[in-house]
Amino acid sequence: MSRFAPLDCSGLALVLGGGGARGAYQVGVLRAIARRYPGLSFPILTGVSAGGVNTAHIASSRGTLQTTLDDLVRLWLSLTPDQVYRVDPWTLSSNAARWGWRLFGGGLGEAERIRSLVDTAPLREFLRRAFVTDEDGTMPGIQANIASGKLIAAALSATDYSTSQSVTWVQGESIELWERPQRKSIRTRLTVDHVMASTALPLLFPAVQVGRDWYGDGGIRLTAPLSPAVHLGASRILTISTRYDRSRLEADQPQVPGYPPPAQVLGVLYNAIFLDLIDQDVARMERANRLLERLTEAQRGTMRVIDILVIRPSQDLGRIAREYEPRLPKGFRFLTRGLGTRRTTSPDILSLVMFQEDYLRRLIELGEADAEAESDRIQKFMDSRRELTAA
Repeated sequence: MSRFAPLDCSGLALVLGGGGARGAYQVGVLRAIARRYPGLSFPILTGVSAGGVNTAHIASSRGTLQTTLDDLVRLWLSLTPDQVYRVDPWTLSSNAARWGWRLFGGGLGEAERIRSLVDTAPLREFLRRAFVTDEDGTMPGIQANIASGKLIAAALSATDYSTSQSVTWVQGESIELWERPQRKSIRTRLTVDHVMASTALPLLFPAVQVGRDWYGDGGIRLTAPLSPAVHLGASRILTISTRYDRSRLEADQPQVPGYPPPAQVLGVLYNAIFLDLIDQDVARMERANRLLERLTEAQRGTMRVIDILVIRPSQDLGRIAREYEPRLPKGFRFLTRGLGTRRTTSPDILSLVMFQEDYLRRLIELGEADAEAESDRIQKFMDSRRELTAA
């Protein structure tokens, strides 16, 4: 009976984590889901890093989810490396030279501050063109969707380099803010600056100033990436991981021969920061659910069971990136090979910055295929609320 009941989106949240260029995979999954459920909407949206770009676009779009995702696919496929960061050899080589001078200069030349390996000014301009924004960078579509009741809240997380805190910026009405050790929420009107701050991969991309502080990628200190959605009232959470879940046999296989190059070390580090935390948070929440299910309503108090669905890649996105590496811009390819990306079978660090049409299209198509393969799990998740409310 519940299968034919109207789609109930109340309490439904979409949580999108980081992964740089891997964010294209999230878009593929979502487009396939939106196609299957035409009336679907997410009243609660939270995002980090590349997931923050997708979150901001969905939150600010006034169309249906299906048309929104079609637009977002076109947006991703129009990306080229030079629209994300400056790829000309002079900029790349001069930045690398400054890094070297900083390393060996003993603190001399403080005026020549090194902010990042690449300059992401092109990404800011790309987002301003892609999103409908006011002069101050705000996205009026978000407030319009909140006013119409389509959206309860949209939230983006970033790391405050000045205080070392995880900060979640929230736009919404009738919401309660929260504060926990080393993480807090701030009510605001989201802008392109907030998106840029959430996507600022440490060392690779420059920090972004919002107010008086400087911010970087939200995944650095956000130890509980599902928590913003829970604080905003979610009872069901759909999250799309960009981390391939290796089998035990695959996990035990060395990805590099001999001493690990910097690319391998950076890949492990970035995975630990941006990809592993969602899996850990999901595991914690599932344990809490099992405990709560054993309690009565009175014993639960303010705590509630959260239904969770995680969709993840069926293939290793790092290995796929290796196939497309020869088509990177020459200057950037020279630097990445210097880090040892060709020595590892799964250059995860490369998969974060490979903003080129062929690789992005491959990820979108994989996301759509994975969503189709998971259709039974998705159907069960969508039906869960209807089963509770069906007469």
